Amino acid sequence: MECRKLPHGEETISILGLGTSSIGMAGEKEAEAVMTMALEAGINFFDMASADAAPFPAYGRAINGMRNKLYFQIHFGANYQTGKYGWTTDLDTIKRSIGWQLSALRTDYIDFGFLHCIDEESDLNTVLKSGILEYIQQLKQEGTVRHIGLSSHTPRLVNKVLDMGVIDMVMFSINPGYDYRHGEYAIGSVDERSALYRRCEAEGVGISVMKAFSGGQLLNARTSPFGKALTEYQCIQYALDKPGVLTVLPGIRDRADLRRILGFLNATTEEKDYSILGSFAPQDAAGKCVYCNHCQPCPAGLDVGLTNKYYDLSRAGDQLAHDHYDKLEKKAGDCVKCGHCDKRCPFHVSQANRMTEIFAYFGR
Repeated sequence: MECRKLPHGEETISILGLGTSSIGMAGEKEAEAVMTMALEAGINFFDMASADAAPFPAYGRAINGMRNKLYFQIHFGANYQTGKYGWTTDLDTIKRSIGWQLSALRTDYIDFGFLHCIDEESDLNTVLKSGILEYIQQLKQEGTVRHIGLSSHTPRLVNKVLDMGVIDMVMFSINPGYDYRHGEYAIGSVDERSALYRRCEAEGVGISVMKAFSGGQLLNARTSPFGKALTEYQCIQYALDKPGVLTVLPGIRDRADLRRILGFLNATTEEKDYSILGSFAPQDAAGKCVYCNHCQPCPAGLDVGLTNKYYDLSRAGDQLAHDHYDKLEKKAGDCVKCGHCDKRCPFHVSQANRMTEIFAYFGR
């Protein structure tokens, strides 16, 4: 299992995590078995915004003696007092819900305490006025919460919370359908969403990815907004290639789902290649490098995707990206303008021109 380090912390997070939205329907026994299998496979990151209460006690049993080896993402606003998911901004209700979740999970601390589902300006105003953020900050001072996070589908709202300088993680919906403005949560233009990913990376805020398959719509040609089906592995790789992303959280219903998702770890490059997007992405996505590296191998030995990514991140203010560029064995100045990458790029990027631009920026 590959892991990525949380920039504002020492945690190393598995690139595959688990979402719990559907697993409760399988029952507590199956949920416990899924959790056990996930831990054995090296998965260590679990989002707890479940559709019902069933996963909490099941996970609590499964993690016996292993609490320090995994991370829970818990949402301040998800309420399970009826046994089913409910959304609340009432502080007293949230306090009772968090207490129940901690008890059911058999833990006394929260790795990532999230402001839950902030999609509208009014949502953020309510959360601030009701004292929810202040409560999470208090728990962080006391050591009960280790990191503060935010879940949202709206780039503008994420940027407002980033401006506050209080979060270390964002749970955000990333998939090609949403990025190219197709689907219920396809909020923001291609450029706006890409800029958000780069800002998160530049400021050291990790991203955990929800809705990587657009609720399964992208996996079926009949429901895909592109009229063609993508695979789970293509969607996962697409999300992992975005700046700032630490982990992708597929919704798992049972062990069969988990076995299939774990196959990503041994999948071939071809199985994960999502360059087919270039044939049906919208016009305004053309000419933008998405770091897919479909252009590889470069005859001159450049890693074209990383060269582009470090350039974009450096321009967004990420000093570490500048340092990473310096460590590349081959740099933009080594480009021989052979046109190999231009011919292979599914998004019609003129990489030869980009390399000239990147060379001028870095001076090498």
